[in-house]
Amino acid sequence: MSSPPSPSPDRWFKLRRTRLGEPCLKTYTLECGDLLRRARVAFQTGRTLKEVFRLTQLEAVVRFLDEHECDFVEALARDLHKPRFETVLSELTVVKNEARHAINNLKKWMKPLHMERNLSTTMDECLVVSEPLGVVFIIGTWCSPIQMCLVPLVGAIAAGNCAIIGPSECTAHTAELLHRLIPFYLDNECFHVILSSVNDLPKVVELKFDHVFFSGNREDGSRIAQAAARTLTPVTLILSGKNPCYVDQQCEIATTAQRIAWARFHNAGQSLVAPDYVLCHADVKAQLVEALKYYLMQFYGCDPRKSCSYGRMVNLDLFNRTRDMLWRSGKVVVGGQVIEAEKYIAPTILTEVTETDAIMQKEICGPVLPVLTVISRLMSETSSGSFCANDSILQSLMVALPFGGVGASGMGSYHGRYSFDTFSHRKSCLLRSTRFECVTYLRYPPYEDRNLSLMTWASTVSQKSQGWCQIL
Repeated sequence: MSSPPSPSPDRWFKLRRTRLGEPCLKTYTLECGDLLRRARVAFQTGRTLKEVFRLTQLEAVVRFLDEHECDFVEALARDLHKPRFETVLSELTVVKNEARHAINNLKKWMKPLHMERNLSTTMDECLVVSEPLGVVFIIGTWCSPIQMCLVPLVGAIAAGNCAIIGPSECTAHTAELLHRLIPFYLDNECFHVILSSVNDLPKVVELKFDHVFFSGNREDGSRIAQAAARTLTPVTLILSGKNPCYVDQQCEIATTAQRIAWARFHNAGQSLVAPDYVLCHADVKAQLVEALKYYLMQFYGCDPRKSCSYGRMVNLDLFNRTRDMLWRSGKVVVGGQVIEAEKYIAPTILTEVTETDAIMQKEICGPVLPVLTVISRLMSETSSGSFCANDSILQSLMVALPFGGVGASGMGSYHGRYSFDTFSHRKSCLLRSTRFECVTYLRYPPYEDRNLSLMTWASTVSQKSQGWCQIL
């Protein structure tokens, strides 16, 4: 089935446009249940199994973003005061790259994988077939509202699933835009967008999906995981965490400071993967702080509030939380200015921070960067979901690399082939031949020690044997 045509200009201007400050229309749990049933019926028809259907939907995602770039730039400017440059580069381009990568590789991903055979399966065929899971629920975080809704959607489409998307209520204009426009591009029975508050999401999850993909903070992720567990629904959790950045004595300080400043303060520091704090060697701390000051001036000028390249906090709750942590931690060496009416917090660097300070106890989702001194061996005693040397954040954007958390930072991964695998069931298939019954008869009762001896001996013939039962 081909995707619905994009709206003509006449139809487009008849659609209700988002007004500044206008709330999104909430999708209640009962309506979510109806949408889930529609998606299940569509999935059961088998239309998503066809390669041509998946390609059509993926191409529609690219077209959707191309045709409405200006609308998304406007929506994110309203929601986050996000500069056009950041919206195009870190939101729209990332999703289009994912979709094009999936389009170019879909045929290969869909092919069954032929597995290694052994002595007992020489005449058999061993395959792993990727099957779609069914109807999946994608819950996107507000700090990258387009990327974190549509990158997982690309993987779900490529794997042959139907999907319901739940963008964050915090970025209301972007959520409304997705809700209003996606029906003009994607199959109206297979793909739906709902507008629910974070408090209602566990109830939606309990409706029973075939997979739930969540990105956001740990507290909300924990509630989603608990709700999913009640119906034995598998989950992928991409959660925020304390992302340390280590600077040693050998680093080229100017380049290091420039890259850290960009990674921490783009989108006003609102990112799941930005450096949460800097651990640096005491010998380079003073140089690093001065270099960070210099590049903040280069990026945003002497008054970042007037810069067209600097954003704002998404809402007053996050503004207040970040301001309170800032005021209760360390010493401000640059920045520190706040304006509640504008949800503005200046790019801020803290020193003299201790591990017991408020800002070190929770994730920082704002434009504040603590700088601490540390000994090198601490870095060898840590584990992380991903790692980037000589830069930051970029590992989370690469289509060829899996991105996800470990431990308290989540479970599962996505991007490129890894998204396809996340939304697929890898079914083991053994197509047995009947030609070796002269050997397999040894497994049948009545059991005899002689037969057992022959079977255990056969398992040692090949060093690659994975166990005596393979002769069965």
